[in-house]
Amino acid sequence: MPDLATPLIAWYRTAARDLPWRRPGFGAWGVLVSEFMLQQTPVSRVVPHLEAWLARWPTPAALAADAPAEAVRQWANLGYPRRALWLHKAAIEIVQRHGGRVPADVDALLALTGIGDYTARAVAVFAYGQRHPVVDTNTRRVLARAIDAKAQPDPPSRRDLVAMTAILPHDVAASTIVNAATMELGATVCTARTPRCEECPISGACAWRAAGYPDTGDRRRRQARYEGSDRQARGAVLRMLRDAAPAPIPLAQVVADWPDARQRDRAIDSLIADGLAEATEDLLRLPH
Repeated sequence: MPDLATPLIAWYRTAARDLPWRRPGFGAWGVLVSEFMLQQTPVSRVVPHLEAWLARWPTPAALAADAPAEAVRQWANLGYPRRALWLHKAAIEIVQRHGGRVPADVDALLALTGIGDYTARAVAVFAYGQRHPVVDTNTRRVLARAIDAKAQPDPPSRRDLVAMTAILPHDVAASTIVNAATMELGATVCTARTPRCEECPISGACAWRAAGYPDTGDRRRRQARYEGSDRQARGAVLRMLRDAAPAPIPLAQVVADWPDARQRDRAIDSLIADGLAEATEDLLRLPH
């Protein structure tokens, strides 16, 4: 396998974006919160929400002491609001199991609510400087092109961790940079639709480029249309509850003008089922 680490490290040192979680002293709690927010949400939307969140809850204990409804309110329009509840529950678990300190061990991180393979390894690597493969969507695309000569990656699997491990230097500090650099390359240069191969530091070693950029298909799962969807209805209900909080709203008044009454009711039922809303008699409110 060609050496991808050396050019990636050199490129990252001059091309990396200045992001809050990359700054010295940012802290493991800040890294954990940022990783929750970055799941399926662009960096540009995350940064202001992250800063506001950490200003309000600078430690896991601070968040754990507050109501889950406040976490949902603060999440605002970041999308996929169950992440706010998961983060709140993870904060409680961190206080109860780890004395209020975000654990460094991958298995301990995986045992927290809302944390999977990617987030656990990202915290262990970027907050604690450990050597693990960190694989997100951008990383998988870089590996698929550079190593497998595929235009787009296959669906996620454990093979991704094996592939990333294979390009990591043995030096722990260098491995951290390579993890971040591969992710950054996929986000800014080796993009899904318009890769800028002329700017890529590993273009000379890229199997996809050497093969003539073949169209090898795209097995990525497509996001369902938002307009008119149940997701849009859920968002409208949750927005109304956030604006009214802490006061409840009569059920009959919750997005009463929604054009599809059955869809509105499905949205309310699904929010209750997910723990994002509570119904008491004829009232609806955020969870307490």
